[in-house]
Amino acid sequence: MAPANPSAAPATPPKGATAVLILADGTILWGVGFGAAGAGVGEICFNTSMTGYQEILTDPSYAGQIITFTFPHIGNVGVNSEDMERDRRGGIGCITREMPTMPSNFRSEQTLPEWMTAQGLIGISGIDTRALTRRIRDAGAPNGVIAHSPDGIFDLDELLAKARGWSGLEGSDLAKDVSRHDVGTWTGGIWTLGEGYADSDAAGRPHVVAMDFGGKHSIFRALVDAGARVTVVPAKTPLADILALEPAGVFLSNGPGDPAATGEYAVPVIQALLDKDVPIFGICLGHQLLALAAGAQTIKMHQGHRGANHPVQRAEDGKVEITSMNHGFAVDAATLPSGVVETHKSLFDGSNCGLAFTNKKAFSVQYHPEARPGPQDSFYLFERFVSDLTA
Repeated sequence: MAPANPSAAPATPPKGATAVLILADGTILWGVGFGAAGAGVGEICFNTSMTGYQEILTDPSYAGQIITFTFPHIGNVGVNSEDMERDRRGGIGCITREMPTMPSNFRSEQTLPEWMTAQGLIGISGIDTRALTRRIRDAGAPNGVIAHSPDGIFDLDELLAKARGWSGLEGSDLAKDVSRHDVGTWTGGIWTLGEGYADSDAAGRPHVVAMDFGGKHSIFRALVDAGARVTVVPAKTPLADILALEPAGVFLSNGPGDPAATGEYAVPVIQALLDKDVPIFGICLGHQLLALAAGAQTIKMHQGHRGANHPVQRAEDGKVEITSMNHGFAVDAATLPSGVVETHKSLFDGSNCGLAFTNKKAFSVQYHPEARPGPQDSFYLFERFVSDLTA
């Protein structure tokens, strides 16, 4: 429904428009809404994955973001209760080229629009997602508002003011909002067709305490599959409480927002764990927090990395892993101190994708090894971490 040139969209809604996307620069994009009615403000990003839209929409790392799906067939396999990465939505909503069609998959339990309505996720279809993606690529990820009103009535001035008034992701600690609020024992391993999620016997397994900054369930399942017993704790858990659980190692999860803001309370805890030589493994936000604890710096990326086809090169042997990524901040490799080395880098733009301490059992990666786009390229990271706990 939107024209090829997004900036040329009319301020008056065209016939049949029930949703609108307004960028902070005043650009207006009209479309047809689906999912929940209402309005939400966030950073507009794009994801190039061809599968996994349900996992993406329930990934807490997308808090504060509106996701543009570049793949046109979103909704084609429906939604089911087993593929949730958390028990609630992650992002604000999504942008698609086509209206989601009726699903065709034996595992489907709901259509995508039905599920999004229940989750409070707002959708807009009919957008030229290629043009919008090019705009984000060239000018960076903008702030904006997505709104869906079945009657097609919108207060454009109010929505534009909301887009322009939002402070953005930089400087925002969103991990505290998506973290669990209590300590819990994680059960369940990797999913297999016909069997569901594997049961795990905790006896004799090394104990991993996972700090939840917005962790995906599949990460905790991968730790179990690699041989760990997992306890998940809130993001702001004090050091004494973590040590009282007698961890063999500590895992730092993924999550949303600016790592420097989250680091105000997380970094001192991580530094103390490093001082006590507790083995540590971090993913995504956890990677960035480990870098900050080491004394490095993080930076806001121009457009971020979000997709399931990102090639990452391993420094130790030159091997290339195909990875899944979702991040808008990155570790500045030039600021890594002595005693910390870069272990992986992106072959798209050369940005840092991994680090390791040379004198401690502590390492991290920027990508998501549990997502398995390779599909098994990166599972060794979980195995390496668990083996460190018993060495």
